[in-house]
Parts: sequence; structure tokens; C-alpha cells
Amino acid sequence: MFTTLIVKFNHYFKKFKKIFYSKILRRHYYRVGHCKCCGECCRHIYVKHGKYVIKDEKVFEKLQFLHRFYTYLKVIGKDETGLIFSCTMQDSVTKKCKIHKNRPGICRRYPQEELFMMGGSLSEGCGYRLEPIIKFDEVLENIMKKS
Repeated sequence: MFTTLIVKFNHYFKKFKKIFYSKILRRHYYRVGHCKCCGECCRHIYVKHGKYVIKDEKVFEKLQFLHRFYTYLKVIGKDETGLIFSCTMQDSVTKKCKIHKNRPGICRRYPQEELFMMGGSLSEGCGYRLEPIIKFDEVLENIMKKS
């Protein structure tokens, strides 16, 4: 009896989680996995401020006065997407974050699905992956029901 309740609870919890992520948060992916501390996510970074990727060094210089996070970044290049940054808080020997316990929210939330919408990808060997909230089979089934 108790195991049946747990199974039912898990079933309803998964349904609630799917609805919460897809309808309320308007997300398309779950972040799964864990950090392997490779440090690749701290190099070759694009940064969005508001809705836009930072593309201009003068704008970036002004942003450094607005938020502490921007002071941790240094410009290492530029391409058609925008400025490319590297984090100065990454230890060059251990590849670990010097301020890990106090790291900014953007680092805590890595990776976000916006990364893929900007054309980015996770580095090879990254411990994280993004899985679709609604599987392709479910989407196809819903489309078939409607037609």
C-alpha cells in the first residue's frame, strides 16, 4: 500500500514539474547532470545584458560600474554574435572558481537553455546536459490528435 502511494506521488509530481517548467517558467529543457569542474564554461563566454548579447566594449565598460559580475570578465575577442569573455576568477592551475561560494547567479544557473538559442553548445565532456521537458513523441502524438 505504501509503495503504491509513493509511485502515485512520483507520477503526479513529475506531471506537476512538467507543467510548472513548461507553462509557468516557459522552459523547454531540464538541466540534468552535475559540474565536473573542468572550467570550460569560464572561457569563451557570451554575456547577455537584458535581452541582448554585449557587442560593444564601451557598453561593457559602463556595465562594469553597474554590477560586480562584469568586473570579473575580460574581453578576449569578438565575433558576429558579440564580445567573447573569459572569467578572471578562474584559477589558472586548478581550473576552479576562486569565488565559488559567492559566485554570481549567471554562474549558478549555468547552463541555461538560452545558451542553445544563441547558437552555443556545452563543451565536450561537460557533466551537464539539457533534456527536453516534453519529449518529441509526446509533441508528435499531440499534433496527430489535433489533425
